[in-house]
Amino acid sequence: MATLEGNPLLLERQVCFALALANRSVLRVYRRILEPLGLTHPQYLTMLALWQHAPLPVKEIGHLLQLDSATLSPMLKRLEADGFIERRRSSDDERSVEIHLTQAGVALREQALAIPGQVVDALGGDLTLLEELHSVLIKVNQAAVAANG
Repeated sequence: MATLEGNPLLLERQVCFALALANRSVLRVYRRILEPLGLTHPQYLTMLALWQHAPLPVKEIGHLLQLDSATLSPMLKRLEADGFIERRRSSDDERSVEIHLTQAGVALREQALAIPGQVVDALGGDLTLLEELHSVLIKVNQAAVAANG
């Protein structure tokens, strides 16, 4: 196990602090870029999942995004009110609700194609660094999920 020299409780040395600052800063970038599309960052993540896998059961969206139903349900209602998705009972299991993209939701994907490039540009344009960061963050998240059981 790695040991910390000096003061292990310095704010600047805390992984949680660095992650919190980076999270807030990066989400501000996304907020500015997503605003013209009428999406929040969590809505954008939901749409990404749907553009890749639609239709999806609500439960599967929650699993993919690591969100509970109390967080996901209001967001899905808002996306439905905005005309991007529609909720339908599954024909196989009446208890399950599937999320389908509407024509507006499919069309929104075309507008969203520019977002990744805009984010890379806003974060300094170093795609290699961002890909490395992504890889490290995936590993950190997997370790944290495993540690929490």
